[in-house]
Amino acid sequence: MTTLPKALYTAAQTRELDRLAIAAGTPGAELMARAGQAAFDTLCERWPEARRIAVLCGGGNNGGDGYVVARLAHAAGLAPQIHFTTPPDTLKGDALTMADRCRDAGIPMTPLTLDSLPEGADVLVDGLLGTGLSGALRDEMAALLTALNALPVPRMALDIPSGLGADTGVPLGAVLAADLTCTFIGLKRGLLTGEGPVYSGELYFFDLQVDRDVYSRVPANCRVPEPADLAALLPPRRADGHKGHYGHVLVIGGDHGFAGAPVMSAQAAARCGAGKVSLITRPEHVAVALIRQPEIMVRGIENAREAQPLLEAATVIAIGPGLGRSDWGQALLALALESGKPLIVDADALSLMAADDRIGHGDWVLTPHPGEAGRLLGVSAAEIQRDRFAALESLAARYGGTVLLKGLGTVIQGEDHLGQQGRALIREGNPGMASGGMGDVLTGVIAALRGQGLTSYDAARLGAMIHARAADACAARRGPRGMVATDLLPYLRTELNETCLAE
Repeated sequence: MTTLPKALYTAAQTRELDRLAIAAGTPGAELMARAGQAAFDTLCERWPEARRIAVLCGGGNNGGDGYVVARLAHAAGLAPQIHFTTPPDTLKGDALTMADRCRDAGIPMTPLTLDSLPEGADVLVDGLLGTGLSGALRDEMAALLTALNALPVPRMALDIPSGLGADTGVPLGAVLAADLTCTFIGLKRGLLTGEGPVYSGELYFFDLQVDRDVYSRVPANCRVPEPADLAALLPPRRADGHKGHYGHVLVIGGDHGFAGAPVMSAQAAARCGAGKVSLITRPEHVAVALIRQPEIMVRGIENAREAQPLLEAATVIAIGPGLGRSDWGQALLALALESGKPLIVDADALSLMAADDRIGHGDWVLTPHPGEAGRLLGVSAAEIQRDRFAALESLAARYGGTVLLKGLGTVIQGEDHLGQQGRALIREGNPGMASGGMGDVLTGVIAALRGQGLTSYDAARLGAMIHARAADACAARRGPRGMVATDLLPYLRTELNETCLAE
């Protein structure tokens, strides 16, 4: 099965799935054989001309999967060569069984060292290190992986690229970069966030025919939202619907010199179905906003108290894009917090919050990028990236509400429409999104969905999904390079409407 599942697991949870599958009657050797068969079939499909297969085998079950691949390649008339880091006769359990079968078949086996790298292979199969790795690699292993990366040969990883943290997607010293990864039983969350997608290449998943009852006994640590989720929460509009039914989004931002950011948020909110969209900004930005989107109700103010009537009329408030950090922005943020209205908090509003740890609200979506998340927690952006899930949990614990941590494999945590704590990861998206204003657009998308009745958590996870899918659709048509935030606006409308019709 190569369709990626929606449930994501930690390494420990995956090991528990494996244990339960064995306890339910499927021997470990059979699971290993199925994994090796799935990987070998994938290898043959991806590289049909490959003959010389270099299989790298470590000392655990990951290496056992590699021995299965080597035996199948030999049986198919190919020319596998096994390169081991742990002598086969010192292995235990199922891995030893598979190594013995390779020895009996006469498959060549040689130690893998810096002085004995697999030269001349058509494909390299990585079965060195599995999901049990947690601490930093030993220097000699890191050097070996670095040397292997320098070989001009395509690479396929078994379960996870060696050296990648299964729970975090962070390199643990070095990673053997894969062109393709076959992962088994449980989809590891580290493959989809941090640097996981960079090192994993194409991702294939195989459940190895594990019974559904096994999965029901290990609740998923995280889930990937899908179009059907949004379709269930945002039903077709009634024939007699009017703008008052679909929420009044108020965007606040645009201090001196920052006119564009809040306008993009307001445009995105309008394109994603908000019944009414208002914008509070500096007076000199009013004309610019109306030229860009005349449907937006724009109010230019110098004194924050002038904003009070609009705050009272709003269904949801999006604050932060271009807000600045002057007294003007601080006063508007204070009013927004006092309003009691649902908030989407982004950009400069997050930085203002970081400077005042007394700030609290609850019914909000915080949307930091790693740098802003670091400021909110008093750590560096690099520390945030070392464990994005741990950072997400810390942000949620400190600030409450819903937290959306941007980046490759955006992660979200909050309370869903059933009143249960949820965690989501956004699989879609592309490098074209690395341009200014993308976060401002996302703020508007989330605000529009929140205004239409979704909970903060559901608006965040499904808004992020729509935003990323729109970016993918845009990139598919014209390429990712040179894509700007406003390019997404027409795609947002299309993706939202098509997604709402998903079955």
